[in-house]
Amino acid sequence: MIMKQNLTVLMTAAAIAAACSGADDKTFKTDTLGITVTPEENREYSYTDKKAGYWYGTTHQDSTEWWSGWNMAKKRILADYTIGIINSQGMNTPLNRSEALECTVYPERLERRWTDAEETFYMVDEKPVLYLAVKTEADSIFCNLDMSHIADKEISEYGVFFTPKEAQDKRILLSPAAAKGFKAMPEGIKTAAGSEGFILTYGTKDECIELAETFRSEGSDLLAARKARINSLITEYNPVSSNLPELDNALDWITITMDELITEQQGNGIYAGLPWFNEYWGRDMFISMPGACLVTGQFDIAKQILKDFAKLQDTDPASETYGRIPNRANLEGILYNTTDGTPRFVIQALEVARYSGDTEFLSDIYPAIKISIDASVDNYTDAKGYLTHADADTWMDVKRNGIPGSPRGDRANDIQALWYDQLMAGTDIARIMNDEASASRWEALAQKLAENFENDYCSKEDNLIYDHLNADGSPDIQFRPNQLYCYDLIEDEAFKQKVTRRIWEELVYPWGVASLAQWDKQFHPQHENWHYYHKDDAYHNGTIWLWNNGMAMQRMIEYGQKEAAWELFKNMNRQALHEGAIGSLSENADAHPREGQNWVKRSGTFLQAWSNAEHLRVWYQHFLGIRPDLLCGKIVIQPALPSEITTLETSVKIGNGTLHYSYSDGKVEAELEGLDAELLILDSPSSPDPSVFEGVRFCHPDPLENYPCFDTYYETALTY
Repeated sequence: MIMKQNLTVLMTAAAIAAACSGADDKTFKTDTLGITVTPEENREYSYTDKKAGYWYGTTHQDSTEWWSGWNMAKKRILADYTIGIINSQGMNTPLNRSEALECTVYPERLERRWTDAEETFYMVDEKPVLYLAVKTEADSIFCNLDMSHIADKEISEYGVFFTPKEAQDKRILLSPAAAKGFKAMPEGIKTAAGSEGFILTYGTKDECIELAETFRSEGSDLLAARKARINSLITEYNPVSSNLPELDNALDWITITMDELITEQQGNGIYAGLPWFNEYWGRDMFISMPGACLVTGQFDIAKQILKDFAKLQDTDPASETYGRIPNRANLEGILYNTTDGTPRFVIQALEVARYSGDTEFLSDIYPAIKISIDASVDNYTDAKGYLTHADADTWMDVKRNGIPGSPRGDRANDIQALWYDQLMAGTDIARIMNDEASASRWEALAQKLAENFENDYCSKEDNLIYDHLNADGSPDIQFRPNQLYCYDLIEDEAFKQKVTRRIWEELVYPWGVASLAQWDKQFHPQHENWHYYHKDDAYHNGTIWLWNNGMAMQRMIEYGQKEAAWELFKNMNRQALHEGAIGSLSENADAHPREGQNWVKRSGTFLQAWSNAEHLRVWYQHFLGIRPDLLCGKIVIQPALPSEITTLETSVKIGNGTLHYSYSDGKVEAELEGLDAELLILDSPSSPDPSVFEGVRFCHPDPLENYPCFDTYYETALTY
């Protein structure tokens, strides 16, 4: 079959590849960030189209996992593809990934090289297009699709249409990259090597055809624009250059992979993680917002996320979740089953105003803010001003067979801290909105809560902040990291220092913060150990959660322990560059290494928004110490850089301007461009009593002789 010729096509596949590889002589920093992976390492990688699609794969694996491939709007439309070459005798040779001589992953492309061919994988911003560029001296090339998620196919003059099982009203069109003609194969097409690759497009048939023709004529511009956008994230917005190239590269990669999760799938939002949390979780999104949008200068996106999510608020006064912002919003529906997402929504509204200097957007979301606070005041607070909630309505939310795995009802410590911050942020916003009545009422309730908290939640003799108060008022004494989030409600600095040290030594391993102390009988040393227990039983009962690293490092820095915090920060940088998913931080990890290992196995999603975001937040706000408050017309800089960093240059966007930051010989110099604000450069934080931290060290595995989770061995491994 001869493919229909598009007479408007002027751009060849070679020209497209040249344009997007930087062959126009423009220097791109992204071209210096390639990570070459060996077959033995076989690392995960991901790309999104910044709209509703992503590709998730592995560098050298020929078989697929249940999550890999092309996903569009929560539908897995394609599991995988295979490319290959055809010699002059007509022999087909698949290019097996496991046999690739080299595979290098860049921020906007993946390159594989074999003896006889090269492949480069690309996606396009805001368009459902995959471009598989192929270079070879062979006569012809072919591309076959994995048919496991394909319902049927149809040969046409434009290429072969495939019907995804999960989206049978749509099609995938497989066609040559250049209009050189093609022949259909049972699972794909073959074409002359001069076609230099293949295009896959998704939509209705007409949309697929139009997308393919658009890419052939405008592909170089589309790919160049995507590359320039990604490059700008680390050159125009957050450039960093220090005496430590490993630090610079890790920050660049984590910034880029964080940004790929900011999408427009259901309005503007931030995916919770890939490859299976490609939806908007309110809690995760607002935890991620400072690191994803504020320290990176993407204020307009942050404002739009707040506006879009405000529209999804539960506004039914008769509802049990009245006033809440969604915990989870996806294309199938909305769930409001969390208490902490709503306070974080209000807190971040104020933070966006402080970073951007803009208050006009607040008028659009103030009705939602007011409902969120008043509904909680009227329906969910107790006599002491504490916010009550169900057992699984915190971030430790897992349920199995309807039973919470880590029940924290009905007054968790971090919920009270968030509720206090919501009331205070609401107070400030109400005054901006000239609503003094609400401001005074909310401020009084915040003060009432604060007056009670230290007495009710703090065990001074045990250096413990109770994890939660039970419904009967009794305290829960399990040792968990949620204590880290309560410091604003406690005045006793000596006590907080001791709590910080205890948390560091009992929960913070070199690989991250555990969700439960190892001396607790409920502790599970590994996240996944299916012959003994279901992974959800371990999820918040020992498993490492990387997002808590940010607050653990922040607290140590606040008490002058920057060198200890830096060791954890470096370990996360190493993960991004040398372990797991390329350039990103995972959701979880085991608390204890497996037998015979000296480091832990990563788990959960391989690219998790709040893990990346908290890493970036603590870097900018606490290691660099940059904390803007343009509502007060000032920017505080309180650096806490470790001794390994001797020189550093960076700049960040604040308001409508740029802060230029230079560090050398232990001194910071800063200059504002395009912004009128007061710069306050402070000395590094220190401890009121440094002796508290003498000899402080990471927690290290020291298991009990027996944990109940190992009492029963299942010959057949448990499953979901």
